[in-house]
Amino acid sequence: MPAANPDPVMPRPSLVDYAPVSFGLFALARELHGYGAELLLKLGLHPGQELILMQLFDRDGQTQAELQQAVGLDHSTVSRSIRRMEDAGLLTRAPAQHDRRAVIVSLAANGEALRRPLAELWATLDRLATDTLHRTEGAGFLATVAELERAYAAARRG
Repeated sequence: MPAANPDPVMPRPSLVDYAPVSFGLFALARELHGYGAELLLKLGLHPGQELILMQLFDRDGQTQAELQQAVGLDHSTVSRSIRRMEDAGLLTRAPAQHDRRAVIVSLAANGEALRRPLAELWATLDRLATDTLHRTEGAGFLATVAELERAYAAARRG
């Protein structure tokens, strides 16, 4: 991994002086999301689709409404994601027997096959965070946030 730049990846505008922790968390989340999205794309997934799969790994055969509530995304986003995932052979949809208006979403074999790669993806993200936290212990929260941001940015650049 290249040497870490001591400056945060995202330049800090002066207004951030009023909310350095919040902006630090925002910048960290931005880098984490970006790096995670790149890893997901290597698996053929878009951000948010992994959340649907993970819910189904825990309990297969949920209604679309249950999945929407579990992942905290709006109806149209979940509906579009499920349709794309079905088209990609990751999920199946079928009318619920108890209510024909409800749709039951289940894992297809290709979706189940992503269980281990997704676990490895999350482990990669976690390992980067914990390795970085160990290096910066005692340096203060803001320094840790900046270090994590740099680590995710460096990982994204590969």
